[in-house]
Amino acid sequence: MPDPLLDMVNSETAYAKINLALHVRKQLPNGYHELETIFAFLDAGDVISVEPGDGVILDISGPFAEGLSTTDNLVIQAAKRLLGKSNLARGAHLHLDKRLPVASGIGGGSADAAATLRLLNRFWGLDYNITELAEIAKPLGADVPACVISQTCSGTGIGQDLASIADDDLRQCTALLVNPLVPVSTADIFAAWDGVDRGALESGPVITVARSGRNDLQKPAVALVPILTDVLKMLEECQPVIARMSGSGATCFALFDTLAEAKNAENHCLQAMDGAWTMIGSFR
Repeated sequence: MPDPLLDMVNSETAYAKINLALHVRKQLPNGYHELETIFAFLDAGDVISVEPGDGVILDISGPFAEGLSTTDNLVIQAAKRLLGKSNLARGAHLHLDKRLPVASGIGGGSADAAATLRLLNRFWGLDYNITELAEIAKPLGADVPACVISQTCSGTGIGQDLASIADDDLRQCTALLVNPLVPVSTADIFAAWDGVDRGALESGPVITVARSGRNDLQKPAVALVPILTDVLKMLEECQPVIARMSGSGATCFALFDTLAEAKNAENHCLQAMDGAWTMIGSFR
């Protein structure tokens, strides 16, 4: 019989990320974009587990495993970066249970890489603190440091200059994620952004700031993936606290005051759209 305590030690959740707001301010010479965002994280996602092994190897299962590489993968990159940073000669047999849709604007590979860093830091007894791990994560991608921390925070610069945010109001909400299972290219969405700086995020309680904000990638995403209009309309029909696209899409989210409201909204969406993926979660 599996030891649940051992399973907790040898596994780590790659928490789903949502951008409560995402303001794109300008494109930088290096191709990245300067932005202001509010990251928030749910209490569920993909799961990374590890066993002793020679070298660093990865296998993948789960509902969204198909087509994913076990060699050209951010999980492998994260493990090798941690090894290189630590000057170690250690191994790990990693397993990714891929439960979140791919290319969906809710962390995906970034969250998997972040969870790998947290897991192997513990498994290999490295004792980096969370801030050090976030710093190690920077070359892996713009969202990876925030996903390492996996707590509500603001992100500026390319999203890697992080500051914690009081989120008591957010923790009272339940989130519903809906994805029409149409993959969206982050590069294509950013390329379709019109380049107009529509201003900075306001200050104040996190939900107030989110509601007064926007996702500047939502308009180009809807133009490229029109079904997102239907997803957002379905969510708005359920009278949420806020409904918006996350990241570069195609996942949209809605916040509700109660779990019951979120479940009713989920049923509404599943009845209205065949084949949609949904997830309900609480905020970490």
